[in-house]
Amino acid sequence: MVHSTPEETFRRMIDLLLAKDMDAVADLWAPDGIAEFPFAAGSSPRVLRGREEVRAYLAHYPELMDMKEVAALTVRPTDQSDTVVVEWTATGRTVANSRPYLLDYIVVLTVRDGLIALFRDYWSPLSAAAAAGTLAGLIDSLERKDA
Repeated sequence: MVHSTPEETFRRMIDLLLAKDMDAVADLWAPDGIAEFPFAAGSSPRVLRGREEVRAYLAHYPELMDMKEVAALTVRPTDQSDTVVVEWTATGRTVANSRPYLLDYIVVLTVRDGLIALFRDYWSPLSAAAAAGTLAGLIDSLERKDA
């Protein structure tokens, strides 16, 4: 099923994330679609090129984070009909330690022919690491880079 607007595509992605269907999430990407994470730190990638890199990146996500709900979602149109800015908040629990989390995101999404051409995800690596219980490891990896 082809989703005609960026908002429809994003909402479908959220439904699939909640269903933990990572293959279907990856299938929303164009074969040459890009995922960018400008604030990525530590071992997290800054860019994924193509649907299959996205698929590999997402493969184990449900084993790490158990997203339960989207607590807030605001879609802001841009002057380009193929691009929206989405502010959203996910809640759930971290699988490793069963701690609850609440993470905020801002995504700039560009869709071509109903598929994701560019997904620029502005998330906080510090908040994500704190939720996952890996903050000390992230800080350690950053300190080693600076040394």
